[in-house]
Amino acid sequence: MTSSSDTLFQTNLAEHLQLFQQLSGLTPEINDAGRRIAAALAQGGKLMLCGNGGSAADAQHIASELTGRFIQERRPLAGIALTTDSSALTCIGNDYAFDEVFARQLRALGRAGDVLIGISTSGNSANVVKAVQAAREMGVTVIGLLGRDGGALKPLSDVAIVVPSKVTARIQEAHILIGHTLCGLIEHELGLA
Repeated sequence: MTSSSDTLFQTNLAEHLQLFQQLSGLTPEINDAGRRIAAALAQGGKLMLCGNGGSAADAQHIASELTGRFIQERRPLAGIALTTDSSALTCIGNDYAFDEVFARQLRALGRAGDVLIGISTSGNSANVVKAVQAAREMGVTVIGLLGRDGGALKPLSDVAIVVPSKVTARIQEAHILIGHTLCGLIEHELGLA
């Protein structure tokens, strides 16, 4: 007899495997994103990332793989998660609006030639949309790491990587695989791995 927890794990595993079998279709977008980020870093630019909840954690995780190391020892790379400065987040959220927490930081820290990865499992996170709009105005390349149908962020992205699922947990599992792949591609493109 199987317990409900065994059944839940098997269900989650089956969903995960089914989704991951479809991800190879995203190879062109992932490769394009990796090349764009590497080119920006090679020219002295930086990668900024933003998202909410689990996507905020993914933004921090990917940024840390750049400033630390991913595959092997190498120089640090400029990766900034716009989700980590609690004083900026609370100040901007209080004085302006929560929808502005990433856009204002981007306007302060970004410049033309940088790259922003906006992470949203729905593709519709209002504060990520505002950051992407600010990035486009500034000449910052936008990569959308998205889910479902890509939402409002898909047409605003220079490269839209849309995980074809409606299940937030499965999308997030795919996002971190894609994030790790981007880190590896960046190191490869820069001749660091």
